[in-house]
Amino acid sequence: MAVFTFEDQTTSPVAPATLYKALVKYADNIVPKAVDSFKSVEIVEGNDGETKFVLHKIEGIDEDNLEYSYNIVGGAGLPDTGEKITIESKLSDGPNRGSVVKLSIKYHIKGDAPPNEDELKAGKAKSDALFKVIEAYLLANA
Repeated sequence: MAVFTFEDQTTSPVAPATLYKALVKYADNIVPKAVDSFKSVEIVEGNDGETKFVLHKIEGIDEDNLEYSYNIVGGAGLPDTGEKITIESKLSDGPNRGSVVKLSIKYHIKGDAPPNEDELKAGKAKSDALFKVIEAYLLANA
């Protein structure tokens, strides 16, 4: 199994603590309100069957330092060539009382072939769009 690591960073006008709570602590409540195509977000343990959604396994939550890490282990967010995708995020103070979001993304690939560039671009575009919708919801409901 090969591991390919990518780093990403973005800013948000939403304060770090507010953004962290929306993305981590209250995601099961906020995400379905912010994103029409999400019917629900359920916090579950284990995987007892076929997934027709994105299955995340939480690895670490550090609310004091606004850090969160999880693996995508099944569903639509995991390409057929992937074992898992590990995402580690860190939020910190940004410009104008907003946030800086730093991400480390590790693709654990079956075999040694690098991840498909088109799949990476599509995944990033979906992730960025989801983030912006949640951000807009938070700004509108502040």
